[in-house]
Amino acid sequence: MKVPLLDLHAQYDGLREELRSATLRVLDSQQFILGPDVKALEDEIAARTGASYAISCASGSDALLLALMALGVGAGDEVVTTPYSFFATAAAIARLGARPVFVDINPQTYNVATDRIEAAITERTRAIMPVHLFGLCAEMSAIMEIGDRRNIPVIEDAAQAIGAEDDKRQAGTMGAVGCFSFYPSKNLGGAGDGGMLTASDGEIAKRLRTLRAHGSEIKYYHSLIGINSRLDSLQAAILRIKLPHLTGWSDGRRANAERYNRLFEDAGLLEEVGLPSTRPNTHHIFNQYVIRAGTRRDALIAHLQQNDIGADIYYPVPLHLQECFRYLDYQEGDFPEAERAACETIALPIFPELTVEQQVYVVESIRSFMR
Repeated sequence: MKVPLLDLHAQYDGLREELRSATLRVLDSQQFILGPDVKALEDEIAARTGASYAISCASGSDALLLALMALGVGAGDEVVTTPYSFFATAAAIARLGARPVFVDINPQTYNVATDRIEAAITERTRAIMPVHLFGLCAEMSAIMEIGDRRNIPVIEDAAQAIGAEDDKRQAGTMGAVGCFSFYPSKNLGGAGDGGMLTASDGEIAKRLRTLRAHGSEIKYYHSLIGINSRLDSLQAAILRIKLPHLTGWSDGRRANAERYNRLFEDAGLLEEVGLPSTRPNTHHIFNQYVIRAGTRRDALIAHLQQNDIGADIYYPVPLHLQECFRYLDYQEGDFPEAERAACETIALPIFPELTVEQQVYVVESIRSFMR
């Protein structure tokens, strides 16, 4: 049996004709930049999340960059964030000449440890950027309390968390700006790169719209120095076809996660395999299903590959130890939980079309390795 880490063909097969029709409609219209599908998608995302405003952009990475720009983060400033995330989280900060200030993670949730954020804040701190990693919201009540009390805006990196909730609040709607990615592997993925920002403040939303279009509200007149980060109409049309299926797909991932948990327990593997954690009053959407395998992680991945099972490491090198961030002067051992997670974790297949038989095969393969 083959079990890929992600099977996009299964999703595409069910929507083939709708997606082709939407693509041809945009091609026939010849409106490729900020066309009617883009505006419609923004309205639909705003309605779905409950955000006052949704502003599309070219990628999730650009969403982070635009959010920082809109809040005035620049050279010499500091942004508090996590060292255990995709590279774009810290890269967006560094690209503006600001300094990423890392805080270690909670070893159960893999999200930033909220009880360590306050100690990392200085007079140069201009934003706090938590990441809702793997589809589980960070502890936003505690983070927002710190931000509000210290008058520091919070930017939510919700690239992996569209539809996730914290205390019945949608990811991306609790901070000043929420940042989403439509990379193909996400729960809501396009046919390429794409991103979205959400905001509740009209002035911030207006600034975001201006910044994404070269800092221009009126063609050829530039009030700000922005970037070129506009969502393609083709991507918007594709995402609009997929959006009504998002809840069902995320529910499928949640059901698969629950089944994995039962299978690992029935196999007697709870001492050898650390399962994903959730928090009370959260809605986890399982963009990834990540387990811990301790010091045997790399050998287990090799075993899974030999058995035609897809697996990956999210993420093998924490951000503070990346070569390009050496100038920040962090050292190995500074953030032990992030470093331990980087050495021990494996992401298993969790896509909604995954069958029961495939999940049983995955767990049985892990059991045979462990035993």
